[in-house]
Amino acid sequence: MTRTLLTGNAAAAWGARLARIDYLPAFPITPQTEIIETVSRWIADDEMRCRMVMLESEHSMLTAAGAAASTGVRTFTATSSQGLLYGMEMLYTIAGWRVPLVLINVSRGLSAPITLEPDHNDILAARDSGCLQFHCATCQEVVDAILIAYRVAEQPQVRLPVIVNLDGFSLSFTREPVSLPDDETAARFLPAFRHDAGEFRGGRPASKAVAVIGGGAYSYFRYETHLAAMAAIDAYGEATRDFEQLFGRRYPSIECYRNDDAEISFVMIGSFATKAKEAVDRLRDAGHKVGLVRPFMLRPLPEADLRAALDGKAGIAVIDQNLAPGRGGILHGEVTSVLYGLKTRPAALLSYIGGLGGRDIGVEEFFQIAADVRAAIASGATPAPRLLYTQSELTDMRKMQAVAHVEAAGEELAS
Repeated sequence: MTRTLLTGNAAAAWGARLARIDYLPAFPITPQTEIIETVSRWIADDEMRCRMVMLESEHSMLTAAGAAASTGVRTFTATSSQGLLYGMEMLYTIAGWRVPLVLINVSRGLSAPITLEPDHNDILAARDSGCLQFHCATCQEVVDAILIAYRVAEQPQVRLPVIVNLDGFSLSFTREPVSLPDDETAARFLPAFRHDAGEFRGGRPASKAVAVIGGGAYSYFRYETHLAAMAAIDAYGEATRDFEQLFGRRYPSIECYRNDDAEISFVMIGSFATKAKEAVDRLRDAGHKVGLVRPFMLRPLPEADLRAALDGKAGIAVIDQNLAPGRGGILHGEVTSVLYGLKTRPAALLSYIGGLGGRDIGVEEFFQIAADVRAAIASGATPAPRLLYTQSELTDMRKMQAVAHVEAAGEELAS
């Protein structure tokens, strides 16, 4: 076991190296390019045996990845933001092909307007593709999640792609201490991929099905994909138990931080949940029983574990780092559906939108959220979803807009 400082991107590259990937189809996009640059350097220096091919787009990259995985090749690739959307058609396709591979997505806000900083609208756009989703909060989790993802994806009852998500810039370019297992121990946890059910071979082409099928057969195949995704819950539990025995690190599907005796729970995904942990500690010091619930696995959604973590709480605040315009926070809707019907469901379930485009969420905002939840519990009235945005920020933006209008008017008069 080696302990070293790694960025989130370097951690992703190490995860691929420890998984002994065979094939890497790639296309660069900020902020994930460092991942494929690192792997390509190892290949060039004969430190890693892997076939890497640069493709002309994310669409062709995912097509190549799915085709390779269907032949029993352990396949890895990475993208981000607009690139994930460019390849979105193929996400549904490779899930329908039932091929196990790992795709790293380095979350970045979607344009327009364009930004290089993170939020989760890109990865949550892929929520219903059939790909499984793991959401990392630290660089250590990135390495470990890749090994766990291959272990789960390659189980015969699953055989689905897994997207491992990390936040751009706030995690992809942040260095943290990471423990790297040795090659032998990693191989004990993740043996070579055995594609026993595979029949695709370049020298032995075989027709698997007709090109177009009707509604009955289509429904069957789609439902089988759903059942495979649900089977991943048990496969994940088995994989993480073995992982803990070998490496000493535990990864429940839902991470709970100081939540057992909490009266109020924050619910978040991604690296900004580490900010929530600091806020929970500060709120505890101030005498407030607050905890954090962080889904590590979002697809399949581990409903039983999520219910157990939130059942009996007086109030919950879901903090979404995404925005579905016209509806609100996506994670809030997921949590609401899970809690519906519980006899001891919380008296208040509040929705907040924050961290869009990488905007910081400060400790003082978590204090205000906790105060809002307490007020909602006391009054029995749930406030409307709220964007975490201060009055001073709004004023500054309006001033910038006013200056821009004046300058544009001056240019028009000058011309």
